[in-house]
Amino acid sequence: MAGDLFSGTAGYYARYRPCYPPEFLADVARRFSLPGTGRLLDLGCGPGTLTLALAARMREVIGVDPEPEMLAEAAQQADRAGVRNVRWVAAAAENLPSDLGRFQLVTMGRSFHWMDRDQVLATVAGMVTPTGGFVIVSDYGLDRPATDWQRAIEQTQAKFLGTVRRAGSGVVVPTMESHEIVAKRSPFRRVERILYEFERRWTIEQVIGYLYSTSFQVRGLLGARRTAFEEEITEALRVCSPDNKFVEPVQLTAVFASLGT
Repeated sequence: MAGDLFSGTAGYYARYRPCYPPEFLADVARRFSLPGTGRLLDLGCGPGTLTLALAARMREVIGVDPEPEMLAEAAQQADRAGVRNVRWVAAAAENLPSDLGRFQLVTMGRSFHWMDRDQVLATVAGMVTPTGGFVIVSDYGLDRPATDWQRAIEQTQAKFLGTVRRAGSGVVVPTMESHEIVAKRSPFRRVERILYEFERRWTIEQVIGYLYSTSFQVRGLLGARRTAFEEEITEALRVCSPDNKFVEPVQLTAVFASLGT
C-alpha cells in the first residue's frame, strides 16, 4: 500500500468516514470468541476506525498503517476515547516488523484492496494463533451511482477532476478478483463471505467531508476551484433533496477466515 494514498485526508477520514455497523462488530466477536484476552492486528488501520471499535474486546491491539498522518490521527482518537490498550506502528502491510508477535485476529477494514493481497495473507497466516483468523471488510464508495444524488456526486466530480480515478500520486488499478477468491487460495481453510445490507443517512456537509477523505484527494486536486466545487455539488444535491436528507443503500461485505479445518 503506497504511503501517499491518503496524504492530507486523515482529519476528514476520522470525522466523515462511517463507522462499522453493530451487527458486523458483534459477528466478529462471536466468530472469533473475543473474550477480552487476545491480541488484534489491524492492517491499513487509517485513523483507527475499526481498531478502536474492537479494542474493548481485546487485551492488546496494534494498528498498522504506512502513513504517519493517519497514525497521528488514530492516536488522537484513542486518547479522546480513553483507549489505553492500543499502539500504532508505521509500516506497510507487505513489510511488517518481525517482532509483532502472534494474534488471535487480524483485521483489514476498507484497506485490503490497496495491498498485495496474496503476499499479505501468506504473511498473516504465520502470525495468527492456531484458532485465530482474519476478517476483511469493505463497502462501496459514496460516489457510486446507486441513487440520483450519488449520480450527481459522480457527475460533479467528473466535471471538476475528470473520469480517471486517482489514488495518491497514481491512479486506481481495478481489483479483478474478489477478496473471497484471494482468501480461498491462501493458507486459511475456513473462508466465508457475509453481506450486510442497511442504510446510511447523510447531509451535504457530510458528503463533502467524505469526498475530502478519499484517496482521490479531492480537496488537494481542486486547489483554487474548491469553493466552486462545493457550491456546485451543494446545488446539485439540493435539487435531489431540498430538505438536505440523503439515504444511501449500503452493501458491506465481510470475508471471515480461520486456520482451523
